[in-house]
Amino acid sequence: MRKLNLPDGLHIRPSRPSDRPFLEQLHHATREDLQLIQGEKELIESVIEMQFKAQNQGYGDQFPNAMYFIIEKHHEAIGKATLDFGHNEIRLLDIAFLPQARRHGFGKAIIQSFQMAATQACAPLSLTVLKDNLAAQRLYLSLGFRVDSFQEPYYFMAWYPPIQRAMSAG
Repeated sequence: MRKLNLPDGLHIRPSRPSDRPFLEQLHHATREDLQLIQGEKELIESVIEMQFKAQNQGYGDQFPNAMYFIIEKHHEAIGKATLDFGHNEIRLLDIAFLPQARRHGFGKAIIQSFQMAATQACAPLSLTVLKDNLAAQRLYLSLGFRVDSFQEPYYFMAWYPPIQRAMSAG
């Protein structure tokens, strides 16, 4: 397997149980919507914690073979990615970065590394994106993903390795 071509200092590693505090911090940082709830801080924090547990339980139930990764920059955790390696596809279930690690091209680089892995596996890379997440949609489209279907409130998008693209076009 070829080495992933990532920018200097960017690294992906399997998640460990000791990463839980970081993952909770990251989840909290990505749930700005829940932080806008009117109410006591303790109530809001408990809702965010319940969402974190529900998300992890849901991935575990729906994708029992999913793999969880931590994204690091110079050995400091800045994000996470969750992938499911199915029989016919690689599905990017989740990718998230701390606010200070966004808009630096890290997500693009990580997704391109997943595209390289999908090419090596001769499998499409698929994902879902919220219809309101226009920035993510633009990124995915710029990386060659196409919208395959829509089920409120998500677009299902897929990227096909060059050989599969040629086969599906012919």
